[in-house]
Amino acid sequence: MTDALPGTAEEHFGARVAAFDRWADQQLEHLRGNPAADFLFANVSHLGDFSVLWHIIGLTRGLTSDERADQAIALTAVLGVESLLVNQGIKRFFRRVRPTESGDERYAMRRPSSSSFPSGHASSAFVAATVLTSWGGRRTAPLWFGLASVVGLSRAYVRIHHASDVIGGAAVGLVLGRIAVRIVKRLA
Repeated sequence: MTDALPGTAEEHFGARVAAFDRWADQQLEHLRGNPAADFLFANVSHLGDFSVLWHIIGLTRGLTSDERADQAIALTAVLGVESLLVNQGIKRFFRRVRPTESGDERYAMRRPSSSSFPSGHASSAFVAATVLTSWGGRRTAPLWFGLASVVGLSRAYVRIHHASDVIGGAAVGLVLGRIAVRIVKRLA
């Protein structure tokens, strides 16, 4: 453990997590270069920047009724708080090094300025999925959580995050999402 580089998986999470990250990256490498997978994951990763995808979904839903317009505003507020907590709080605590400085060279990605753990894309995706499911009912859960999973996976696919960053982000997003649902219901 003393030989671990600062900010590496070994330093923060141990050799098993680092081994898992290497294994997951090897599995994703089997998909990389596939035109359909490259198109999907690169574009979803871009749409996840600044939670744009979730704001589009909230806005689109908000156009259908006054109640959903209020929900769109609430979703935007929740995503703002989540971003602040993750990017200015949790990431600053861990300061984990990203797997690559600006992602896999095969995919043109925005260079993130924050550290790697946890994935903010995964966190915001799972916050949004949790909140949207609370409004749409359990029957909508596969849609929202399936989309959240694709957003999270896209970050490991383009090598902006380690797989364990994505899992950590999903866990943070689920916790923050449950808290947000309780607060939003009380305010409604």
